[in-house]
Amino acid sequence: MNAVLIAVTLMLALSLSRVNVVISILVSAMAGGLFGGLNIAATLAAFNSGLGGGAGIALSYALLGAFALALAESGLPHAMADGLAKLARQSSTGTKVKWGIILALLGLAIASQNILPIHIAFIPLVVPPLLYTLAKLKVDRRLLACILTFGLVTPYMVFPVGFGEIFLQQILLGSIAKSGLDASHVDVMRAMALPALGMVTGLLIAVFISYHKPRQYHIDAIAAVEREDIQYSRRSLCVAGLAMVGTFITQLYADSMLFGALAGFVICVLGGAVPLNKADGVFAEGMKMMAGIGLIMIAASGFAEVLKATGDVSSLVEHSMQYIGGNKPLAVFLMLLVGLVVTLGIGSSFSTVPILATIYVPLSIQLGLSPEAIVCLIGTAGALGDAGSPAADSTLGPTAGLNIDGQHDHMWDTVVPTFLHFNLPVLAFGWVAVMSL
Repeated sequence: MNAVLIAVTLMLALSLSRVNVVISILVSAMAGGLFGGLNIAATLAAFNSGLGGGAGIALSYALLGAFALALAESGLPHAMADGLAKLARQSSTGTKVKWGIILALLGLAIASQNILPIHIAFIPLVVPPLLYTLAKLKVDRRLLACILTFGLVTPYMVFPVGFGEIFLQQILLGSIAKSGLDASHVDVMRAMALPALGMVTGLLIAVFISYHKPRQYHIDAIAAVEREDIQYSRRSLCVAGLAMVGTFITQLYADSMLFGALAGFVICVLGGAVPLNKADGVFAEGMKMMAGIGLIMIAASGFAEVLKATGDVSSLVEHSMQYIGGNKPLAVFLMLLVGLVVTLGIGSSFSTVPILATIYVPLSIQLGLSPEAIVCLIGTAGALGDAGSPAADSTLGPTAGLNIDGQHDHMWDTVVPTFLHFNLPVLAFGWVAVMSL
């Protein structure tokens, strides 16, 4: 049996059984390596060699956490929460407030990928202060998880700005070029438009059908972990705004999330939003806030290296192709499905694309697909599974904010809902897009 399928299935099964995600990844990596023909030493060597690939991402997330906590120290998230809570008290039905919060979180999640490239670091700070109000309004947190994941994933799939520039231009087109096909002339926004529309469809289903009914949460549990009261002023909020602008400019100029986050933190300190005598503590606490997610991303990188070392990713594709001959519709569907399985295990679309491109480009050329269709195929196959993977930052981030009081389960309230509402529509829309381009 294929080692990739065994490892990914085991990892998902353990995670769904509420085993810690890091432990699930470690056990599944070992099982995948052994089933893939590697001995224990070779499996450990492959896993260890992959850890460095996640270290840079983990460090970037740690600095993003420090910057996000500096913004919290300025009072910006609390000012937003207080404003929304005031609106809730003034509203007789709360409907306007509910939709105001939903739209605000959606806008923040989208902006975190381009305008304010702090990715998931805003969630543990902005979301917890809103939970009391959301619980009073009986808003289903599974809906919020879908909204946040949508905002974290969709922008990089279709907009070549910020994280999208990294995914679409550097990784997707770059990997395709390394695999022997020049796709620099392809309009990536047009190629990925239909798969992104699948994300929109899934979001609409979640908002208006699946999770529109009220859901009861224990108010007392939320009050028990209610936030520390942080004072803010117009000056501190202005400094926070200036820090966000500085982060955006630095990230664009240096092409580095790490230095962008560092610049934002420095501006918060120099502007007085974070007192100098508290700067070291805020920096350390911010890094600790994101440490858990960073550790999972490092482990996921090692897991990905084990899967590559087995050689069973290419074997999975080749065996799938043997059963379809020249059946293009079935071939496209299976390649998308393999991409979904691989990304579910690795937890990162950015890491999946280079693996798939090496195999998919020659197969796609053999099937007679156009360059636009190949870009869409590999981009969609990579993006599939980012929503719905236990090890993906797009699911870990929402859980970090929504489970502050222990009333939101990572697997059943974030992973399963996002998997069902996003992967299935994207798989369908992506298949249609590839076949029509």
